[in-house]
Amino acid sequence: MYEALYLFLATGVVSMAAALSAGALNKLPEEKRPAFMQSRNGQVAVIMAGNLGALTLVGAMAYGFRQLDWWIPLSCLLLTFPLVHQVLLQRLLGDVKTLVLTMPLVIAAIFALYFYW
Repeated sequence: MYEALYLFLATGVVSMAAALSAGALNKLPEEKRPAFMQSRNGQVAVIMAGNLGALTLVGAMAYGFRQLDWWIPLSCLLLTFPLVHQVLLQRLLGDVKTLVLTMPLVIAAIFALYFYW
């Protein structure tokens, strides 16, 4: 049971952080966006990164609901994952660095979910 919990928590945190960071970057006004988002390709890359994070979060939630009690994934989705992102990752790193840091972890989370499911 603990292996399933650890896998769920790790994949869920990085997926939620990537999705929320991409969403925050997309909501910035044009003049406050980072340099790489000034081009159309940069904006599309951030949107795709957010979508990949969101889809991985859906997979992590499905894994959590299947392997754990129902209240654990639900409480993590509503409380724990957003709090970890807002309090730790966003304040320490900012949205751009959080997105860059979590995207390789999201790719690893996809493979981990596939392998351990």
